[in-house]
Amino acid sequence: MPSPRVLTLMGSGETAPTMVSTHRRLAARLEPSPGRVRTNVRAAVLDTPYGFQENASELAERAVAYFSESIDVDLDVAGLTRIIGADDLTVERGLEVLRRSDYIFAGPGSPTYAVEQWRGSAVPGALRSKLEQGGVVVFASAAALTLGVATVPVYEIYKCGHEPFWADGLDLLAGIGIEAAVIPHYDNAEGGHHDTRFCYLGERRLTHMETMLPEGTWVLGIDEHTGLVIDLDAGQAEVTGNGGVTLRVDGESLHHPTGSILDLAILTDRDAVSRTIRGDASTVRATEIADDHASDLATIPASAEQTVESSLADTADRADREFSAAITAGDAATATGVMLELETAIWAWSADTLQSDETDRARQVLRSMVTRLGEAAVAGLADPRAVVAPLVDLLLQLRSDARAEKRFEVSDLIRDRLDETGIEVRDTADGAEWDLRA
Repeated sequence: MPSPRVLTLMGSGETAPTMVSTHRRLAARLEPSPGRVRTNVRAAVLDTPYGFQENASELAERAVAYFSESIDVDLDVAGLTRIIGADDLTVERGLEVLRRSDYIFAGPGSPTYAVEQWRGSAVPGALRSKLEQGGVVVFASAAALTLGVATVPVYEIYKCGHEPFWADGLDLLAGIGIEAAVIPHYDNAEGGHHDTRFCYLGERRLTHMETMLPEGTWVLGIDEHTGLVIDLDAGQAEVTGNGGVTLRVDGESLHHPTGSILDLAILTDRDAVSRTIRGDASTVRATEIADDHASDLATIPASAEQTVESSLADTADRADREFSAAITAGDAATATGVMLELETAIWAWSADTLQSDETDRARQVLRSMVTRLGEAAVAGLADPRAVVAPLVDLLLQLRSDARAEKRFEVSDLIRDRLDETGIEVRDTADGAEWDLRA
């Protein structure tokens, strides 16, 4: 069976729980029969984009662990952290890893560093070969930025303060007819009070940079924790994950949410993209496509698809609220379940490369839960009134009988003994009422 020809762009979350189902579906496309994919899929991580970082080997190891534990795929490391100046044997070994792989994955780092290393090497040719002859190529974050005719120099503009400009891209998308600049992290909101959308450019800089694009080029925006699965054989592209994909021409945009199916013919024609944005053409929702096409894209049942929160911080905040509610309700089982769920989430997010201090914050929430559950264990989660109510109600009935028989010394003794144990009795017109003193 020939391998499918699939290019997937991810906005972020490429080693996060949010993209697990997309990776699994892609890996399953390479599996000749249902079941485990580990023994059949040959996969590799192209480690160039972060090759300049001191922790490059650690990032590669985290990708390998993520694919092994979450996707059930063994990932080889290309070892192409640096191509310029590297010895020929190292480069050829890395290229051979790519050539024999059915699934090539690349992610975070610097797009300009990656393009500099790849240009003039055999890497672009190896990627084109997969898209022409069969294979799955998954480029996310920085790697996705490199695929268009132009790439956003993120570090240079956002971190170093350079005036906005485009760096040359690999222009691999042109090979499948898409004349666009890819912008991942399209809906980024880290800036809070300042605009960090569009891969940290913001609206002002992106608007200016659009005027600098080569003629005929448009912007393909991929939200964070979102994928665009371009099936070259089916002539369609599917939006997966938590966000959406945006087609943008000259400042005008059209957003396609997760589940959308885009006709590849639209993406390969800038005028068609423009007409689509204006409403003169339309895309097709995933639920409306024919069953035979749906089966091409969705090899894992829809029931296996789950919306995963887009950050560990969101998961920790929700868990904290649910834990507090469970403690208030005296529900120890639910409180314990929430703690276990958060611990699982912390482990699942451990491979993600863009979590900043969120893991530490989530651990702090978990430690707080442990402390609060311990305090509750000492004090008891059950309502103490419910525990003593049967006995108190019986004693109050005996006291009422004694008062009716005018045996006041007995009724007073019962009241005094209850008071000594912390139970306050109040006589009212409707009978005796009681409560526990704090």
